[in-house]
Amino acid sequence: MNNKRVLITGANAGIGKSTALGLAKTGFEVVLVSRDRVRGATAQAEIIEASGNPHIDLFVADLASQEEIHQLADRFTRRYPRLDVLINNAGVAKKEYTLTSEGYEMTFAVNHLAPFLLTNLLLDILRTSAPSRIINVSSMVHKWGMINFDDLMGGVSYDMDKAYNQSKLANILFTKELARRLGGTGVTVNSLEPGMVATDFGREYTGFKAFMNRAWRVFMKSPEQGAETSIYLATAPEVAELSGKHFVNKCPVKSSSASYDLRLAGQLWKMSADLTGIIDHT
Repeated sequence: MNNKRVLITGANAGIGKSTALGLAKTGFEVVLVSRDRVRGATAQAEIIEASGNPHIDLFVADLASQEEIHQLADRFTRRYPRLDVLINNAGVAKKEYTLTSEGYEMTFAVNHLAPFLLTNLLLDILRTSAPSRIINVSSMVHKWGMINFDDLMGGVSYDMDKAYNQSKLANILFTKELARRLGGTGVTVNSLEPGMVATDFGREYTGFKAFMNRAWRVFMKSPEQGAETSIYLATAPEVAELSGKHFVNKCPVKSSSASYDLRLAGQLWKMSADLTGIIDHT
C-alpha cells in the first residue's frame, strides 16, 4: 500500500470505475461513491478481484440530493482521518427538464452544485491531509458553454446540450476560483477533459443524436483510456504543485476564454454558495 486514499464519485461504471481500478492497482485505498447500492457493490467486488487490492470501500449517495451529499461527507470524515485525493467524476445529461427533490435542475445540480458542495464539505480534511489533490472532470464541450445567470436552471428555456455545456464550463470556473482560494494551503485543484469515451453516458439521446453517438463509438476512447488523465493527476509527482490548470491527454492546455473570467468565476461561486448553503467568507 502507498498509504494514499482517494474518493471517487460516479465510480460504479465508465470512466469513474476505470479510474478507481487504475488507482487500486497502484496501491491506493479507494472509496467509491455510487448512487445505486447493487451496481456499486458489483463494481467494488470487480475492482477488488481485478486489482488484488482489498482496500476498496463503498459509500452510497445520490448526488442529486444535497442532504445525501452532507450525509456522505459526514460518514466519510467519521470513518477516515485523511483524504489525499478527491475526484469529482460523476455527471449526468438529462434530455428532459428534470428537477431534483430540492427543486434544482438535475444537470446543473449533479454536474456542478454536487462537486461544489462535496468539495467544500471536505475541505477541512483535505487541508489537514495536505499535500492533497482535487480533480474535477469536465469536458471539451465547455468551450460552447455559457453561464446564464438569468436562467441558470433552464426553467425558461431548457435544452439538454446547453445545460450540459454550461455545467462543464462551471466545472472549470469552479476549479480556477477554488485554486485561487486554496493558494498556499498545500491543496491543489485541477480540471480535465477525458475526451470522447465509449460509455453509456449518451443513453438519453434520441433520433439523430442517438444515431451519431452510436456511429462515433468506433472512434471513441475506451473507458480505460478516458481515465488516464484522472489517474495521472492523482499520482504524478510532476503535477503535485500545479493548481488551477486544465488538462487534456495528461498535458496542461488553455481552456475556453470564458473559463478565465475571474468576475464570472466569483459570481458563480457566490451563487453556488447561496444555492448550497455554504458560507462564503469573501
